[in-house]
Amino acid sequence: MIKKHGSAIWNGTIKGGSGIVSTQSGVLDKAQYGFNKRFGDEPGTNPEELIGAAHASCFAMALSLQLEEHGMVAYELSAKSTVFLDKDDDGFSVKKVHLDLTAKIPDADEAKFQEAAKAAKEGCPISKLLAGAEITLDAKLA
Repeated sequence: MIKKHGSAIWNGTIKGGSGIVSTQSGVLDKAQYGFNKRFGDEPGTNPEELIGAAHASCFAMALSLQLEEHGMVAYELSAKSTVFLDKDDDGFSVKKVHLDLTAKIPDADEAKFQEAAKAAKEGCPISKLLAGAEITLDAKLA
């Protein structure tokens, strides 16, 4: 079993407080997050942005495997995962995530590409983690 971790420290109230988030690798080291970074335009990170980055990177890696199994090798996979945070009766929840993909694949077969993209969307571990949300995908060849 592979184990990776992230950590966070929060100080203060929900609106007036602030926090820092770090990753095991140190790529994120005390990155600031807070209410206005999450619900406003203040610079910093937030949980939904981090989930989006994790999902996009996981999907791209999973797709590279699927493409290889379909006899294709991508020159570039540009993936974006948009995480939708919605207010509902119980507070807030993520009910939808949308993947956008632009792929540069020499001599790609469109049908096989779409099949591989769908399989990667369904099979990547972060997609599985987000299984309670609707995950949609727009995949195109450049």
